Amino acid sequence: MTIRNYKISDGPFLARLFYDTVHSVNVRDYAPDQIDAWAPADRDISAWSKSFLNRLALVAEEEGKIIGFGDIDGTGYLDRLYVHKDFQGKGIATAICQILEKDFSHISVHASITARPFFEKRGYKVIKEQTIIRSGIRIKNYVMEKDKEKYK
Repeated sequence: MTIRNYKISDGPFLARLFYDTVHSVNVRDYAPDQIDAWAPADRDISAWSKSFLNRLALVAEEEGKIIGFGDIDGTGYLDRLYVHKDFQGKGIATAICQILEKDFSHISVHASITARPFFEKRGYKVIKEQTIIRSGIRIKNYVMEKDKEKYK
């Protein structure tokens, strides 16, 4: 596996990976209408692609195939972290996170029910449970934070 910086041509592949992952992995914790609202089929690929440009965005590849991605903004907000449905549990998210978190002493994330245990294992603490609204649908997630000094 190699991890590299995002390039704009990755956008359509990341959008597909995101859609496939949410629709296959997160179904164990969310209802079909929540999944559809979270990861709609009709995403604006141009806007999706450009959304990675003003942050540290990484792409994991294996044999030329994109198998995961993640991004973090300048404040330490880890926005997206997704691994291809066929590559779950192989350390890909951990490898991406190690690079994304490296230069931050405080990191925050809005973690899904599915992702919460992963982030807890990495030292993140739940600050609060929240409900967000996407396309009129209520979706539960968790505001989580990792403070490298506080939670040693």
